[in-house]
Amino acid sequence: MPAMKTLENKVALITGAASGIGAETARLFASPGAKIAVADRDAAGGHKVAAETDGHAIEMDVTSEADWKRAVTATVETFGGLHVLVNCAGIELVKSMAETSYEDWRRVMSVNLDGVFLGTRAAIGVMRKGGSIVNISSVAGINGFSRQVAYCASKGGVRLLSKAAAVECAEAGLGIRVNSVHPGIIDTPMAQEILGTVEAKMRGEIEARWKLMHPIGRIGRAAEVAQCILFLASDASAFVTGTELVVDGGLTAR
Repeated sequence: MPAMKTLENKVALITGAASGIGAETARLFASPGAKIAVADRDAAGGHKVAAETDGHAIEMDVTSEADWKRAVTATVETFGGLHVLVNCAGIELVKSMAETSYEDWRRVMSVNLDGVFLGTRAAIGVMRKGGSIVNISSVAGINGFSRQVAYCASKGGVRLLSKAAAVECAEAGLGIRVNSVHPGIIDTPMAQEILGTVEAKMRGEIEARWKLMHPIGRIGRAAEVAQCILFLASDASAFVTGTELVVDGGLTAR
């Protein structure tokens, strides 16, 4: 199957699509011919990416069950169906466990895990055979990292939610595949936001440490993760379900 035809005439709903990995995924999907619903709470950013991809912008909060119903309905009504869901919306919290309030914990879980549950459930209700759900987790969903207890727990939950959903869909004969993607440190607005919280004189040291964490010698690019998401979304991965695709420059290989 030609690489540029893998998503031709398919409909994809992508959350967190106003920036970072979500935006790069929307741009990449549009090139193979997919119809894109660009969902994000950042309305201006979502409309910008939708304009770039000839897509349909949807302002939504992934923690809202009502917003999920509205987003899926809008996607189906606009494009005539739903073949691919990419749950990319997420937030990160860098705090020690002692500093992490219960409110912090619930906020991270609500976006990173509850949002994926709500989206996966909503998509399964309308997808037909051949559908693909790609949930974006993290290397922090495989390994533990200091000062990221809530983030690690939420992303680990995404990993096992994806496996359980994959088995359930397969055993029910739905023909819907569910997989998770686990990026290492990627050059995105989220990473830049973390750097912005530290003193300027420390940023260079942190960036150097991030590079050293990856045996390949650098941090990743959003477009590189998007290529892996495209594989899982497309028919090229028709025999792949219930697994995790690690895109981390060797970070977890050590």
